[in-house]
Amino acid sequence: MVHYKTLKNGIRLVVKRMEGLMSVSMGVLVGTGAYVESDAEDGISHFIEHMMFKGTKTRSAFAISDEMDRIGAQMNAFTGKDLTCYYAKSTTENAEKAFEILADLFLNSTFPDEEISRERGVILEEINMTEDTPDDLCLDLIGEAYYGREGYGRNILGPRGNVSRFGGDDIRAYMSKRYTADNIVISMAGNIDVNLAGELAEKYFSSVPAAKKDERKVVVAPKHNSIVRYKDIEQVHLAMGFPSVKRYDRLYDATMVMNSVLGGSMSSRLFQTVREKLGLAYTVYSYCTSYADTGTLVVYAGVNSENYMKSVEAINKCIADIKRKDISKEEFLRGKEQLKASSIFAQESTSSQMLLYGKEVMYSGKLYDFEDRIAKVNAVTMDDVNEAIEINFDKSRMAAAVVGKTDKPLEI
Repeated sequence: MVHYKTLKNGIRLVVKRMEGLMSVSMGVLVGTGAYVESDAEDGISHFIEHMMFKGTKTRSAFAISDEMDRIGAQMNAFTGKDLTCYYAKSTTENAEKAFEILADLFLNSTFPDEEISRERGVILEEINMTEDTPDDLCLDLIGEAYYGREGYGRNILGPRGNVSRFGGDDIRAYMSKRYTADNIVISMAGNIDVNLAGELAEKYFSSVPAAKKDERKVVVAPKHNSIVRYKDIEQVHLAMGFPSVKRYDRLYDATMVMNSVLGGSMSSRLFQTVREKLGLAYTVYSYCTSYADTGTLVVYAGVNSENYMKSVEAINKCIADIKRKDISKEEFLRGKEQLKASSIFAQESTSSQMLLYGKEVMYSGKLYDFEDRIAKVNAVTMDDVNEAIEINFDKSRMAAAVVGKTDKPLEI
């Protein structure tokens, strides 16, 4: 059972009732993230996410975590390129209390100066941790290489200079423009009565003023860059980025099937060739990231520095084979089954369902339809996959990133 309503102020609520369970996941999603930040704001979406846990008008930072722990609930948040989400998971019997704490955190955070100063240090250490984690750094750099240092190419954490100066006024100014009623979705999934869910949303969120978000038009202009970052480490981490499909493109599912064949599983060509057959990498895979107006397909590998160029050749060979449209019927069917299975597995997780329904309402204004999702995957044909191949490997628009003991960028 799915319930959907819009509060008078414009906040949207979606509830997926999952009977037979004993828990519920509840999320407050905001349609903002690194993508819409200006240079001066770069990193502030993530900064705000951290600061939301640092005290409200009636609770200290410790009280927030202590009260959630007392009822055995979990609470966390994440920031992405175009979405920020605050969420909690609790037993059904403690859902009301967990949602009240989540709502208090979201609506009544005070951003005290001493907490801002303290959390600034935490985020700067998070930046340091990324710098010391070469695979994460490489995947950040491929975004920059492909999109540049704006829009989808922004690092979610932001630059040290911005993090070092953000204050309470910056937080409140940004929230007034992006944390608006029309840009908020409340999503719940699990064993919760839909009437109770509606009452909770009305009780805590109906007082939010009706307001429209600041519409930010960010021009997506993919680059053709190759970035190299020298680090004295044992491995070379490399990534190749290609233009791919948008979120609701008609070839989205065909592209996902193709990606499964290329590098989306242990039976994929990249894994079986680069790792299993040639022994060049421990980790090698590909993935697709789709947004409202663009998308990328990324191939990543972590290899021994001595095997850097040999690994690149092997990866390029796998891509060249795919481009010849030689995907077998067995690979095609296996890719479809993997894609369907991921949707089926998500049906059994309250957290996954909360995000699926929340994102769908946020991005399209519609309800997620599992049956339609499976039908679309089933409808994918080999011709669709071959058509997807045509638009996913444009070498003239490729970008690359390398991190490791080398000063040689990938040729593009």
